[in-house]
Amino acid sequence: MSPVLAGVLQLLALTAALALAHVPLGNHMARVYSSPRHLRVEKWIYKGIGADPDTEMRWPAYLRGVLAFSLAGVLFLYLLQRLQGVLPGSLGFASIDPDQAFNTAASFVANTNWQSYYGEQAMGHVVQTAGLAVQNFVSAAVGIAVAVALVRGFARSRTGELGNFWADLVRGVVRVLVPIAAVGAVILVACGVIQNFSGIHEVGQFLGAPQQWNGGAVASQEVIKELGTNGGGYFNANSAHPFENPTPFTNLFEIFLILLIPVALTRTFGVMTGSVRQGYAILGTMAAIWAGFVALMMWTEFAHHGPALQAAGGAMEGKELRFGIGGSSLFAVTTTLTSTGAVDSFHSSYTGLGGGITMLGMMLGEIAPGGVGSGLYGMLVMAVVAVFIAGLMVGRTPEYLGKKIGTREIKFAACYILITPALVLVFTAAAMALPTPGDSMTNSGAHGFSEILYAYTSASNNNGSAFAGLDADTQWFNSTLGLAMLLGRFVPMVFVLALAGSLARQQPVPATAGTLRTEKPLFAGLLAGAVLIITGLTYFPALALGPLAEGLA
Repeated sequence: MSPVLAGVLQLLALTAALALAHVPLGNHMARVYSSPRHLRVEKWIYKGIGADPDTEMRWPAYLRGVLAFSLAGVLFLYLLQRLQGVLPGSLGFASIDPDQAFNTAASFVANTNWQSYYGEQAMGHVVQTAGLAVQNFVSAAVGIAVAVALVRGFARSRTGELGNFWADLVRGVVRVLVPIAAVGAVILVACGVIQNFSGIHEVGQFLGAPQQWNGGAVASQEVIKELGTNGGGYFNANSAHPFENPTPFTNLFEIFLILLIPVALTRTFGVMTGSVRQGYAILGTMAAIWAGFVALMMWTEFAHHGPALQAAGGAMEGKELRFGIGGSSLFAVTTTLTSTGAVDSFHSSYTGLGGGITMLGMMLGEIAPGGVGSGLYGMLVMAVVAVFIAGLMVGRTPEYLGKKIGTREIKFAACYILITPALVLVFTAAAMALPTPGDSMTNSGAHGFSEILYAYTSASNNNGSAFAGLDADTQWFNSTLGLAMLLGRFVPMVFVLALAGSLARQQPVPATAGTLRTEKPLFAGLLAGAVLIITGLTYFPALALGPLAEGLA
């Protein structure tokens, strides 16, 4: 079988699996976030944290819950790392330095999972399981909760209430993430992913030095790493490591996990708003962008330029032989078009244009289909902008799902769109202008610039993947990337929840002959065009200095 055909067959199998899971999982999540009933275990949790799950919240209260919970997570994870040296199960590893502990705490709470450390050489069992794995669950649940709050803003009328954050958080963990993760972990263990609490083992010699590996609860962390679009690896090689991703089947299964909830949430959106066709319009837009990026990536990596690439069947540098170009390209596009950041190959070794595609996927806002929760609310914000643009074109007050998009709503949407590019470009410019950060670049010229641009794009968009050539374990990068991750995660949430509150207070307006049919393919095309044009106008100068310059050289 040719490598190209293998890549196409993987793509078709993945699409079929997602299509089968879309309706049942989407309907299940709609029931979860609409049910008035609380499970017994949920009642215990509410009692333990002192929350009343039946109290409705307006958007400022909902936001305070998000921020307070996330701040507590940052402080807990920071202290856990700083105390690692005296904790049991530390495998003899020392406590983490303050700047790296801040970076890691910010990273995992922000659902970014940027890692400036070697997991197998720095983090013991307690930090990995009680700290990092727990944040993989709850940070994903926070993202889903914010997305559900925005959906309620569209679905409700003449009220500012968006639900209860604590109830949404607990239900997301107990009823959605934990059951799927439990089944997925068993599948991964059955396919060869390790799951234990063993210590450090010497496994031989390499270049005269002993080779050591430690075990860990890898399968249980790997499954929520992908399912929650987190991305942080137990090992430094991430999903390229055979203990995390041993076979082509596990590689495809992990891609499926990454896409599962973001794809199903479009069904949840349609069910909760009473218009399933609206959910399909959003899903169609996401799918078209994702499929286009996959096709472009496979074309750039399979293109045979030069005898070395012809002999290898494509650009195999930095890719695992067991996955090939097709599986690696599919993983790379999926992980950068979502806020996952897991890697089964090294993006720095991709062709110049291939590396640019991974960067552009993050610059879109990771909305195709995006992160768990963040992809849906990001695409809905873009839908508000697209409706506004359409209204300007025909001279009519824009409406979306029966809600008028006025000056207040479009200001919130505009602020959401602007915050992430501002973080990326300002931090990148500062790193290039100052003398010290440039010392961390392995490469010079366009590729060196791409390393830094990729880092801040990944951090600000809560992705977490890296270009691999940048030494990010410095005080400058640990501090600035940590700050970019926190701002890039929580400042956009402010505008999303404010938009949700504004929409929920409105009285729906009836559709007329002049109403834009937002469930039609025409609107889906307009939405995709708005996403690509806004991103292109924002980032093209920076891309021209990095991956485009390298790819065209």
